[in-house]
Amino acid sequence: MTVNERLSEELGISGRQVNAAVELLDGGNTVPFIARYRKEVTGGLDDEQLRRLSERLNYLRSLEEKRESVLNLINEQGKLTDEIREALAAAKTVTEIDDIYRPFRPKRKTRASVAKERGLEPLAALIFEQRASYSPSIAESAAEFINEELGVPDADSAIAGALDIIAEDISDSAEYRKAIRKITADFGYIESKKAEDGPVYEQYYEYNERLSKIPPHRILAINRGEKEGVLKVSVTVDREAVLNYLTGEVVTDFSSPAFPLISRTICDSYDRLIAPSIEREIRSDIFDEASESAIGVFSSNLKHLLMGAPLKGKTVLGYDPGYRTGCKLAVVTQTGKVVATAVIYPTKPHEKIEESKKVVKRIIERFGVDVIAIGNGTASGESEMFIAETLREIGGKTKYVIVSEAGASVYSASKLGAEEFPDFDVTQRSAVSIARRLQDPLAELVKIDPKSIGVGQYQHDMKPARLDEALSGVVEDCVNAVGVDLNTASYSLLSYISGINSASAKNIVKYRDENGGFARRSDVLKVPRFGEKAYEQAAGFLRVPGSADVLDNTGVHPESYGAARGLLEKFGITDETLSGGSVPGLLGKVKEYGVKKLAEELGCGEPSLLYIASELEKPGRDVRDDAPAPILRDRVLTINDLTVGMKLRGTVRNVIDFGAFVDIGVHQDGLVHISEISDRFIKHPSEVLSVGDVVDVTVKSVDTARGRIGLTMKG
Repeated sequence: MTVNERLSEELGISGRQVNAAVELLDGGNTVPFIARYRKEVTGGLDDEQLRRLSERLNYLRSLEEKRESVLNLINEQGKLTDEIREALAAAKTVTEIDDIYRPFRPKRKTRASVAKERGLEPLAALIFEQRASYSPSIAESAAEFINEELGVPDADSAIAGALDIIAEDISDSAEYRKAIRKITADFGYIESKKAEDGPVYEQYYEYNERLSKIPPHRILAINRGEKEGVLKVSVTVDREAVLNYLTGEVVTDFSSPAFPLISRTICDSYDRLIAPSIEREIRSDIFDEASESAIGVFSSNLKHLLMGAPLKGKTVLGYDPGYRTGCKLAVVTQTGKVVATAVIYPTKPHEKIEESKKVVKRIIERFGVDVIAIGNGTASGESEMFIAETLREIGGKTKYVIVSEAGASVYSASKLGAEEFPDFDVTQRSAVSIARRLQDPLAELVKIDPKSIGVGQYQHDMKPARLDEALSGVVEDCVNAVGVDLNTASYSLLSYISGINSASAKNIVKYRDENGGFARRSDVLKVPRFGEKAYEQAAGFLRVPGSADVLDNTGVHPESYGAARGLLEKFGITDETLSGGSVPGLLGKVKEYGVKKLAEELGCGEPSLLYIASELEKPGRDVRDDAPAPILRDRVLTINDLTVGMKLRGTVRNVIDFGAFVDIGVHQDGLVHISEISDRFIKHPSEVLSVGDVVDVTVKSVDTARGRIGLTMKG
């Protein structure tokens, strides 16, 4: 199979679609651009399908390079046969290719290599023939290889060396290794035992589970426990079953005088060479699989967090809780502008509660604060009670919400944070970040390393490059799905737009600062080193709300402006109507007229026509507006207020393999275990829940001593 044929088979996508997508990717087109503006070419592949295709394409091409490299290396040794060539062609993984290359790989010094240097290969071949009878005997033949200068003092030493050669040959067999790997993977167990005290890993002190059944999060937990020195971990399998398999494959004559020697060698080969190697390979494989699963969960959580509904048209007071250094406040207007900052000291050790209330009340009144966003870090519990009491005294419409401040300190201490607010200290920047991530989660969270946002599991155990690749893809897809205002977007947001890298993003912001805002989309071509290819990839994702051309504030690509204008003319829609905000029913009119007929008249593809019509129905729309809005509160709950059976509404903060954590307005998120999510059986919580979902839950258990809350969604 070619790479493209394998992609088609593995991903369940037609060969035509695969060929088209690969050609576009190779042509320097980005996944977001292809997914939105080349649907006719790819047959409608979406961004997730294209992302998987792109990742798999890179892997398979690397595999082909490996296959070609190994073939050439074996050929250079003069040992390439048709059988080896066919085996390499059939290999589907790097492991299988490595198995084939193993006998030809230059080896470090081993017992077998030493035996070969001592000239014992002929004796090994003689023994491995497993003749029905030997004359002279094996011992007599071995005596002929005695050579004290070479380190073979007697016949027994010669036989031992010959058996070392046979043991390594057995170990090097790709066929045997593949079979033993499968036996171990299908029927083996992973076991962990206590190495030293570590309460977090108590459940794994005496633990074993089938390799084929163990879920990803337990693999990662056991690996971390081993890494921290708390656990000793091993892979076990029925040794006799493996030895029986090897014996059946290796032994050709059970009555041969060589059988006792061969039998002993099989045991040695498995115990000393094969088993440790297979264990390492299998543990590496299951870790990679668990990592991919965890990365998938992390990616899904991140996507839903970034695509959370923005709190539009609200003035927000960002509140970064603290003790000794006080609580930092920052007022952020509806447009994201910081108009005031302050520090109050309502918490220990200062407890200047009345003085702090006056400051908060004055800020709310002066700036018309609609919502107070409280970070969920240190002192957030006391801060929530302080704010709830203050709002109760005011009696107005101001509400509060607890906001995850994961990563806020990372942003605050970053170069970007210092560039945005050079006169603020790190805690003031945190208060601004907390407010802005409520107003526009996507615009604010792209400034932070995704790994620091806190919606994954075991992210610090993942392979950094693979995790970064996956999460960057998620951020890129989210930013492009929403689009950005060319005249207000930060360079960190612009850098994720299709076709725009960090350098180009900084050039755009610099040009904007020096020359004022862009009047039209096409004006971005005036930016130094921003060429036609970059414009092709980026234009559809850039918005210019004040442009004289209303299409510049839609997702319609400039290459389709002609078709869009033809569509408007067809149904008598003017720019004034379009500027008014929406053209309801346009998509229905297109379908009623006939999509195929109209597409032919306008000279565009059917998918493009449908997309243009949907964009013109609601120009400038935000796809995030359909997401659940954040829950605003005006009263405080503590864990002591909870009772079993209490019904509450909460927001999903994190989805993991064994359940989901839900913010129910208490300082500690509650856990809905996977078994409590649905009345029907589900394999993973993500089948039902996503980060940002607003859900109704019932308190199932409360452990105030350990700060644990059990919730259920059943019923």
